[in-house]
Amino acid sequence: MKTVAAMTKPRRRRFSMIRDFQMADFLTLGNGFCGTGSMLATLKYVASGDLDFLRLAFGLLPIALICDFLDGRVARARAEVSMLGQELDSLADLVSFGVAPAALAFGLGMRGGWDAIALVYFVACGISRLARYNATAAQLAGEGGKVKYYEGTPIPTSLALVALFGALAANGRIGAALPLGVVTLGPMELHPAVLLFVVSGSAMISKTLRIPKP
Repeated sequence: MKTVAAMTKPRRRRFSMIRDFQMADFLTLGNGFCGTGSMLATLKYVASGDLDFLRLAFGLLPIALICDFLDGRVARARAEVSMLGQELDSLADLVSFGVAPAALAFGLGMRGGWDAIALVYFVACGISRLARYNATAAQLAGEGGKVKYYEGTPIPTSLALVALFGALAANGRIGAALPLGVVTLGPMELHPAVLLFVVSGSAMISKTLRIPKP
């Protein structure tokens, strides 16, 4: 016979975490999926030289932005705002608007040693930006619990760089044809165009820039 403890033990559900996701969480995952797909497409382009993969890498990131735009609105409309959703959003944003643009820059030809340092700096700024936002959101929130402004530029603003380099790629300005060319500094090469990522990353971690939140 079964003991009382065995009879009252709660039944474990399969895939319980996924089953607990809300609609907004699936949109957030869509954001992360698009960012990951963009990185894989960039790697495929680097390996094969097939421009269709480069176009796919660029094309997935605006879809990621749409998912990022919708997930918060859906969560608020359905009163499903949660800490899980907030953490998912930050991780997805890091993939789609931090690592994926850096991978694209590498794929477009920014592969010198100084380029790598600049791109790592950009991603590190994105990580720091998201961590600071999560840690200070409660302090910055006004009445109703809504954050009134961002400290530093939000990480999705990196898509402005993606749009710029997408236009350059469409005109064949990639690889050796990147604007401003390449310079050798000491033992490593630098493509001056990569400094745009340094500027973008620095703007993310600025405490003096305050961007009103819609």
